[in-house]
Amino acid sequence: MAKIIPFKAVRPTRDKVSLVAARSYQSYTQQQLESRLRDNPFSFLQILNPGYKYDKTLSGEARYNLVRNRYLEFKEEAIFVQDETPCYYVYKIVDRDQQEFNGIVAAASAADYEKDNIKKHEDTIEYREIIFKEYLKTVGFNAEPVLLTYPDNAVIAKIIEKTQEDRAEFEFTTTYRDTHYLWKVEDRTTIEMIAKEFEQMKTIYIADGHHRSASSYLLYKDLRDANPDHQGDEFYNFFMSYLIPESDLRIHEFNRVIKDLNGLTKEEFLIQLDALYRIENRGKIPYKPSKKHHFSMYLDGEFYSLYLRKTSYDIETSLDGLDAQILYKTVLQPILGIVDLRNGDRISYINGKKDIVNIKSAVDSGDYAVGFGMVPVNIEEMKQIADDGLKMPPKSTFIEPKLRSGVTIYEF
Repeated sequence: MAKIIPFKAVRPTRDKVSLVAARSYQSYTQQQLESRLRDNPFSFLQILNPGYKYDKTLSGEARYNLVRNRYLEFKEEAIFVQDETPCYYVYKIVDRDQQEFNGIVAAASAADYEKDNIKKHEDTIEYREIIFKEYLKTVGFNAEPVLLTYPDNAVIAKIIEKTQEDRAEFEFTTTYRDTHYLWKVEDRTTIEMIAKEFEQMKTIYIADGHHRSASSYLLYKDLRDANPDHQGDEFYNFFMSYLIPESDLRIHEFNRVIKDLNGLTKEEFLIQLDALYRIENRGKIPYKPSKKHHFSMYLDGEFYSLYLRKTSYDIETSLDGLDAQILYKTVLQPILGIVDLRNGDRISYINGKKDIVNIKSAVDSGDYAVGFGMVPVNIEEMKQIADDGLKMPPKSTFIEPKLRSGVTIYEF
């Protein structure tokens, strides 16, 4: 039973939204950041990076307070306005490949996260959770929704379709050629219908944003425990989410590139692989695997196909059958000595939306010795691992859609 509620979003005005909306802060290079901070006074990056205006060395609570001050300035200057009544927000993204994503921006319950009604499939790093929790506590708002996915629902789909017949509150296209649309749902009957449909869902799943949801949960616990009059309906009980049906979710793989062969020669490495995989040399023609438990490999100017020998690996859990886990357990850890997938400095990741030749380029540059390509995880695998209470290895999925910061803001 999922509690998904409407809220009073703080939003950029129609004429400013295209200037305000920003990608995830970590996705910008330093040069890109400096360019946007210099040339676009309305970018949400101006709020996230107040050191550009003040002391660039500030960190921690001092920096978070400046973030909040800059946010309040945007409100005072009427760049941001807040809706007067709680709404759901129908949000549509059409990417440059004309793929559509249709969903609802709403507030999800931290208590549902605690009770595992909102399920997770990916591990998080504790210190990152705590840092972002402290950030949220100081700034008092959340500007990038967690991506949640739910089973396709005919009633919600019809409401979304009907809502989109009206003119959108805003429509803007990014420099990446993604077009974004937002409609307000403020009719009380429609709001009750949406809430009722979500209440009937036993489980929804985090698709992207595990650290953001974990941090919001920690904040909820802190503020709940500190409030002797806690009722359960305070704003801190919820976190902003973008909920899309499972059929709209796009899951790509993350391919792996490794800096060295862990002291092995090419021949020694191939001999060790041969005990676990049937290996075929594909030559210089780029090769991408098409089935589970099959991998591509680029090594010393040539592509190889790797087929897992069924007798060499036992599959006892849903996690054991995940390709990212198989590659880790059979190759990365025992042969190449990669222990820490998240923090190790010998491994890097290339999202599968990019062409397989990106692996070739990375290895040919000399920065990496070998690269591995995989097939994407499917939604049923992801759900099964979450249902079993297991966690995927880091960088197992590259999820779309990718959301923009500053388009809808949840204050708590």
